[in-house]
Amino acid sequence: MKLLIELGGTLLSTMQDVAPIILLVIFFQLVVFKKRFPNVRKVMLGMAFVIIGLSLFLLGLDKALFPIGEIMAKQLSSPDFIKKSYDGTLTWQAYYWVYLFAALIGFSTTIAEPSLIAVALKANEVSGGTISKLGIRLVVALGVGISLAVGTYRIVSGTPLYLYILVGYIIVIIQTLFASKDIVALAYDSGGVTTSTVTVPIVAALGLGLSSTIPGRSPAIDGFGLIAFASLFPIITVLAYAKVLDLILKINKK
Repeated sequence: MKLLIELGGTLLSTMQDVAPIILLVIFFQLVVFKKRFPNVRKVMLGMAFVIIGLSLFLLGLDKALFPIGEIMAKQLSSPDFIKKSYDGTLTWQAYYWVYLFAALIGFSTTIAEPSLIAVALKANEVSGGTISKLGIRLVVALGVGISLAVGTYRIVSGTPLYLYILVGYIIVIIQTLFASKDIVALAYDSGGVTTSTVTVPIVAALGLGLSSTIPGRSPAIDGFGLIAFASLFPIITVLAYAKVLDLILKINKK
């Protein structure tokens, strides 16, 4: 009964959030374009599915994904689980299971990211099959995996976030200068689609759970920032992937 009450509240909140979008579409269709909606029943049914789907997804985040991310982070960073260094203090090397888990969870959630699948399909379609759907997904997922491993290391070590972001974007700028114009826009978009419905809840919960467990870390200061890593590193890996493909093509031509 409690779950149904929470679902009802989430459904009402979702309807309020979606209402401006629906009103905007109706306004443009009826007032600006001055046309009736084709297949009104299908449109209404689709809107209902969107509202119900979003409500179930938001409830699932609250009840499953956020708790799982926090629990796993706290368990992996617990002093009872990790190894201690020779002098009894916890060092960054002792958290290797955290880095591995972060890399694997980043890779697996990105592979399942619906927005990335959509971008990969369109990239394959526009390129005439030159850009592999699976290839681009694997490269982006690899970038997210690396980013979360580096991001969790930053939390454990307590080093400033801006240093990583600054160095990362310097690398991106250098890569952009030497990359093919055909791939640059796709690479930048690949960084954006990784921070979507599946990846963000897990990543945010991981950062908050980890920072709340490690001594001397603050969830407010150290818990956030992993999503920025997840947006940055896929750009680097996609640009690197494109450069490797160009080199392979040049070698084959010779």
